[in-house]
Amino acid sequence: MSEEKPNVPKLRFPGFTDPWEQRKFSEIATLRRGLTYSPNDITDKNGGVRVLRSSNISGDQFELHDDDVFVREDAVKIAPAEDGDILITAANGSSNLVGKRARICNLPGKTVHGGFMLLASTGDSYYLNAAMGAQWYRRFLHMGVAGGNGALGNLDMKALLDYELLTPSRNERKKIGSLFNRLDSLITLHQRKLDHLKEMKKGLLQKMFPKNGESIPELRFPGFTDPWEQRKFSDLFSYERPDAYIVNNDEYDDSNPTPVLTANKGFILGYTAETRTHEGPCVIFDDFTLDCKLVTFPFMVKSSAMKILHCHDGVDLTFAYERLCSAKIEALGHARHYISVVQNTESAIPSYEEQSAIGRVLSNLDTLITLHQRKLDHLKQMKKGLLQQMFV
Repeated sequence: MSEEKPNVPKLRFPGFTDPWEQRKFSEIATLRRGLTYSPNDITDKNGGVRVLRSSNISGDQFELHDDDVFVREDAVKIAPAEDGDILITAANGSSNLVGKRARICNLPGKTVHGGFMLLASTGDSYYLNAAMGAQWYRRFLHMGVAGGNGALGNLDMKALLDYELLTPSRNERKKIGSLFNRLDSLITLHQRKLDHLKEMKKGLLQKMFPKNGESIPELRFPGFTDPWEQRKFSDLFSYERPDAYIVNNDEYDDSNPTPVLTANKGFILGYTAETRTHEGPCVIFDDFTLDCKLVTFPFMVKSSAMKILHCHDGVDLTFAYERLCSAKIEALGHARHYISVVQNTESAIPSYEEQSAIGRVLSNLDTLITLHQRKLDHLKQMKKGLLQQMFV
């Protein structure tokens, strides 16, 4: 049996065998506090200096926004941020957001960081940005962030500078940083493709469905000219109210193979051993959240407040689902919303042939969206695994 080496990661590039050395964070990077400004300092972006805030960090990616804050240049008394600096949230009303970070890139002009932020500057920014996604940084945040119970969460800057972490040689840092930079670039690329497809679908839904009070959409397939007719959702769907089942396990295993669904948020809550499943394709509708999801696989549901909607003959499922999702349905207290409200709600509906044409386009887009989402999830899981294997 090979001897376990405590100061060596499980996965390394060929040619690197030396143990990692304990070094303080201050030996790897410098930290500096951000700009504190007053409301009177704020100006428009024409001629102003952009101020980076917590909102410029999405997950571990750096983003610029149209609604970023700009201040007058004469109010700026700190050095500007530069590409390669790492932006860190140092204080936030939500303590679990304190410490989130991203490597700054593609700054379009003079930029500084705000008063609740820190900047880390280093010659190995790709490496350090990756390293701050590893376990040591989570351990530090668990110990080095004060706050909670309504107090503003604060990162202890001195504690971070004094924190000792295991660090490889400069050449190995370069290799690790380059790998994670390429992986982050792929994640960003697939995220942009995914966002583009979602925006494309959103735009098509706005153009392919008539506006409220109208009977003809802005965009149609050739050959369709008839106005859409007002029909109730009860003309499109029949419903059943299922029994609720208990979630046996959070993750799939052979003894609990059936997914248990909710229409809200996570969708799949867990798994059960129940075998009397509901069959797709169908739509599940949550009476409390007014949310709905298209389901194409056998499932059970968590709550009897959900309805299982089956399309009538002569109705295209994908079209009917998107039409239901686009309907403006208002909650009325604790009423059974599908039975008392939704099934009596009217919406403009075309012929079955036009429904099918629209449904095919939206279904193809959904397939592409799912494909890119899976690729993105795979890349994120790969990155998570590499962070666990390539850092001590």
